[in-house]
Parts: sequence; structure tokens; C-alpha cells
Amino acid sequence: MSEKKQLKVLVTDDSDVIALLLKAIIEAAGDMVVVGRARNGHEAVRMTHELRPDIITMDIRMPVMDGFDATRMIMSTVPTPIVVISAGIDDQELSTSFRSIDEGALAVIEKPAGDPGSPEFVRTCRSLVETLRAMAEVKLVRRRQPRSEPTAKILETKIEKGRSRYEVVGIVSSTGGPTALTQIFSQLPLSFPLPILVVQHISPGFCDGFASWMQGHTLLAVEMAKDQQQLRSGTIYIAPDNRHLEVRRQAEQLIVHLSSAPPVELFRPAGTRLLQSLAGCCGRSAIGAVLTGMGRDGADGLAALQESGGHTFVQDEKSSIINGMPAAARLASGTEHMVPLSEIAPYLVRLVSPG
Repeated sequence: MSEKKQLKVLVTDDSDVIALLLKAIIEAAGDMVVVGRARNGHEAVRMTHELRPDIITMDIRMPVMDGFDATRMIMSTVPTPIVVISAGIDDQELSTSFRSIDEGALAVIEKPAGDPGSPEFVRTCRSLVETLRAMAEVKLVRRRQPRSEPTAKILETKIEKGRSRYEVVGIVSSTGGPTALTQIFSQLPLSFPLPILVVQHISPGFCDGFASWMQGHTLLAVEMAKDQQQLRSGTIYIAPDNRHLEVRRQAEQLIVHLSSAPPVELFRPAGTRLLQSLAGCCGRSAIGAVLTGMGRDGADGLAALQESGGHTFVQDEKSSIINGMPAAARLASGTEHMVPLSEIAPYLVRLVSPG
């Protein structure tokens, strides 16, 4: 019986120390081998053509050609799964890093940090390896398409506030989520009448940069969720680091509740906690969705919302970068609604439109 083929990884980083660290972490996994190291974006493009790696790690700030331009060139010539590894969590660094997703990168994660052997270092190494392993399985990488005529019509839609039977939308996503969320939110009209709450699994410290980047892709307002704030229509609320995002009803108003309760299946924030809270306080007036991602976060929450009479759906397998979470959620909840990514925005618009 033949051994499973090792995944070929191209490491792109101008730092010798970081490149050696990444090589050690990647090859320690056992099922991956570093086939080359590029010191700048120009080398990354050339080596991608020559070596045909299964997956590329991409730094952003490099001489000659940065990672942003390199990602654009790779995706336009020899599309290959790319994971951006960001060194910093300041707004400018993260804004630049997330921009690479617009050019076709699949994920942005943090560089391994902390002392070797420390819990933080172990966590970031595990995240790196799991992400590379998952993204290497993505066989076809499509760049964002120009806005189509149907999308333009959706954006011009006028929806009357207060006429929908629904009050709130809850969305859970993980691997591949930033790409999916931007595609959905970029198509929602300014008149979208409901608040949208999002649990996106993301590296600690990346939430503010993610929210800032997201604001550049939608007509709706994007905010980091704050404890006890009243939900407003047409606003997207992003779950903050290390807190569960939940919703409670207070004097007929829907209020954000941030919880430090224990992680659910290793996640805090956990999508299941969000959807369970919507099931408890909204029931039939809530919409819940589970998008692309590894694992099963959100599955039990979607089941609870389905049981309470809320409307539930999952992203379909074909359009999901990783189908783990949608498949688990569908199995647990029994929801019959599977929606392609390109159809989720119009699907939501139809749900909340009266009549």
C-alpha cells in the first residue's frame, strides 16, 4: 500500500529566521514538505510556476514585490491556494493583509508567536498546520467576479422597515468565511432592515482589522459588538476576541450580551452560543446560517433555532471552501435549505421582504 503523497508547500518570507521557523513547523506535521522558499513576491511568482506547490504561505511586507501584488499575479496566472501569514495586528498591517483576500488568498492567519513550548506557540502552530492542510485541498480558486447586473439590481432594492416577520440574522463561519461574508455583504442593499450578527473564527487580535476591511465591502454599517448595546437595523455586528456573542431581549429591544462562559468545542466566540441565544429570545423571528468552515461549530445552535421555528440554512457544498461546518449543521438541524454562496444575498433579501 503506497504512502499518502506529501503536500508541497512554498514558503514566502524575507526573514531567514521566520522562514526557517515555518519550515520546521510545517515539516514536523509529517504530511507536508517545504519545496522552496521565496524571499520576495517576485520569487514567489516565479517559483510557483516552476515548483507547482499545493499551497503557498505568503508574507505581505517584502522587498522587490510585496505579498499583495504577488498574490494578484499568482491568481491571474497559475491559481494556487494561498494563506497569508501576518506578523502584526495593527490596523494598517491587517488592512493590507486582508486586502490579499480580494485578490484570491484563502485565509489570513497569525505568525507563530510566544516561546517555543508555550500554550500560545502551540496554538498558533496547530492553527497554521490545520489551515494549510485544509486549504491545500481547495482545487479551484476563483477570483471575485465583477459586479453583475443581477447584483446591481439587488443593491437598488428598497425594503420597508418593520414589515418583515424577522428581527435578526445570525451567521457563523470559519475557514473561507471572510471571502464568503464579503461576497454576501457586498450585495446587500442599504435598505436591508435587520441587524446581522457574525461569529467568524479568526486569529486573536485580528477582529478589529477584519471589521475595518469588511466595512470597505458593504453599504451596511460594520461594528465590533459591544456588551449591552441595542441592535440597529442595517448593521453588521462582529463577535470580539474571546467573548461569546449572544442576544437577549430587554424591554422589547434586542440587546447584545457578551459572555465569558467556557469555550464551546474549543471556540470562544462560538457560533452555537449565538444561534442558541437567538432560538431562546427570538425563535420564529430569527434567521440563522452556517457557512464554510472546518469542524462543527454552529451545528447544535442551528438545530436549536430550527426547533424553535426560526428559518435556518447552510451554504451548499459546492460553493463552500470547506464543507465541514455546513454538513454538520445540516445533519444536526435537519434544515432543508442549502444555498449557493452567490445566491445567499438575494435569498436573504427575499426572506426579509414583505409579501
